[in-house]
Amino acid sequence: MARMHTHKKGKSKSHKPMVSGKWVRADRKKVEELVTRMSKEGAEPAKIGLMLRDQHAIPDVKGVLGISIDKFLRENKIYSGFPHDLLALIKKAVTLRKHLDSNKKDVHNRTRLHSIEAKINRLVKYNRGKKIPAGWKYSPDQAALLVK
Repeated sequence: MARMHTHKKGKSKSHKPMVSGKWVRADRKKVEELVTRMSKEGAEPAKIGLMLRDQHAIPDVKGVLGISIDKFLRENKIYSGFPHDLLALIKKAVTLRKHLDSNKKDVHNRTRLHSIEAKINRLVKYNRGKKIPAGWKYSPDQAALLVK
């Protein structure tokens, strides 16, 4: 399938195995403690997965816990209010808008800002009422306050 705002195609990759490997010696309680500790320290779910993979030899948290890190954090009420993919896009838009304030003639990045904000609005529309408040709308000023 094609990419959203470019003319490039996607990239192929291998599929994850259905069952976790027998060499993985991860205890469910230990993984739960690690995930909650890392989340309370401020790490995002993607970063938690990377740290567990690289430092603790746990290649697939979903294989150990049975649910994703996102869902685990939501069930244990540790999760922040907004989805992390949306927050990452908002951070990107805020930094790009700050760059454009000082570089008025940067037309290429202005186009990138429009495509980023289109992605944000699409995600907000999808998550409204489920993961974000029902009346929330994206605005650059409100986004700058949300990121800080």
